[in-house]
Amino acid sequence: MATANIGFEEKLWSMADKLRGSMDAAEYKHVALGLLFLKYVSDAFEEKYEALKNEPYADPEDRDEYVAENIFWVPKEARWSHIKDNAKKPEIGQIIDNAMIAIEKENPSLKGVLPKDYARPALDKTRLGEVIDLFSFKVGDEESRSKDVLGRVYEYFLSKFASAEGKNGGEFYTPNSVVRLLVEMIQPFKGRVYDPCCGSGGMFVQSEKFVEEHQGRIGDIAVYGQESNPTTWKLCKMNLAIRGIDGNLGEHHADTFHNDLHKNLKADYILANPPFNISDWGGERLTEDTRWAYGVPPAGNANYAWIQHIVNKLAPSGVAGFVLANGSMSTSTTAEFEIRSKLVNADLVDCIVTLPGQLFYSTQIPVCLWFIAKNKAPKGLRDRRGEILFIDARKMGHMVDRTHRELSAEDIHKIADTYHAWRGQTEAGTYEDVKGFCKAAKLAEVQEHEYILTPGRYVGIEEVEEDSEPFEDKMVRLTSELAEQFAKSRQLEDEIRKRLGGIGFEF
Repeated sequence: MATANIGFEEKLWSMADKLRGSMDAAEYKHVALGLLFLKYVSDAFEEKYEALKNEPYADPEDRDEYVAENIFWVPKEARWSHIKDNAKKPEIGQIIDNAMIAIEKENPSLKGVLPKDYARPALDKTRLGEVIDLFSFKVGDEESRSKDVLGRVYEYFLSKFASAEGKNGGEFYTPNSVVRLLVEMIQPFKGRVYDPCCGSGGMFVQSEKFVEEHQGRIGDIAVYGQESNPTTWKLCKMNLAIRGIDGNLGEHHADTFHNDLHKNLKADYILANPPFNISDWGGERLTEDTRWAYGVPPAGNANYAWIQHIVNKLAPSGVAGFVLANGSMSTSTTAEFEIRSKLVNADLVDCIVTLPGQLFYSTQIPVCLWFIAKNKAPKGLRDRRGEILFIDARKMGHMVDRTHRELSAEDIHKIADTYHAWRGQTEAGTYEDVKGFCKAAKLAEVQEHEYILTPGRYVGIEEVEEDSEPFEDKMVRLTSELAEQFAKSRQLEDEIRKRLGGIGFEF
């Protein structure tokens, strides 16, 4: 059985995709990822089993030997050798379902997590057998674990499924370059990391990678998450288990606004990519909520509910970085304007970054990153109270295909270093305003701009001779800005109608 090489994810995907046939990507996702998980736990188990067989006085059937090393106990009927031997049988679907049930029964932390509908008539059993053959390479032995072979395949498959599902893909996947930028900027070295809408867990995986790259230990951070979509919650549980990350995702999936599973948590780092502009989040049932310390968010848009939920969850020196739609920086609806002005006046907003369009699979909406800091004068960093850093990164990144853009490692470092230099981290160099790219603005200036947080307002225009922005890109940008302004004018119009109606002048 060949051990997979780095860079084989793509080959594997194209083969797995061929086997998908006419099955819907959303459905096939669980077939493929569930099998990969089964293969992983089986490899790790069988390697340990063989090692124990060769040790005098050791009993390979002793469960404690496995538990001690964070290896899941896999009963005989769930081991990959058994699955592979039966791959061509018509009842293979039932055999896999039984394997999943057996693993859950033996490992309480996986209860209710694994997919168990491989026996359904609609699933082509011949193709299923072919996928099993395809996945018969080493993914869970020690060498593969150290190279994170399965983690990388799992992540690559998630990104490909997100792309195939388009709009719905955004529900479980945040593009890797965006996650890396968030993590690099807030640097979660040690402490509690929280994601209130954690999808398939990309923020946690990247945080662990960050810790390991900086010579920390995987146990230096404690992971807390919540996810409202039941199938996505399961994907996340599997994703963390594959990587040996011991995360607290609550006992079940749940809505963060209406059933907060981490009520008393105060996190050192919060990373999040909440769903953009949700209108049906049930805000009208939460008007008295204690989280709304800066004003009640509008029932028609959850963006400012997410912001306040995040602020509420931060420890006294906590830092948060999260993705929001661009409208969040400038919305002028009464409630949102009031909340934004209070957040700015409370000196909680640390930095705003506008990103280029086309980074996301699920939306062409251009997005921005918000960074919130509870303490802007912590030990070891510059006192930056009364200041907000604005970074305009709309021109960064490169197109990886016709519709998707990515930020390169250099882009990520440039943005993160700018933020770190401004915060006073000596290793990042000295901070300077750069026209068209970054500006450290005083609160008074933001107040003059009526609390609008769009970096373009502050950084000025880069000194260039000609307009190098391609026409297509320019139109996408301008139309999205225009759409934002139209929406704003509609909101204002509704507000005026309402007020006039309130004093008896209907029209």
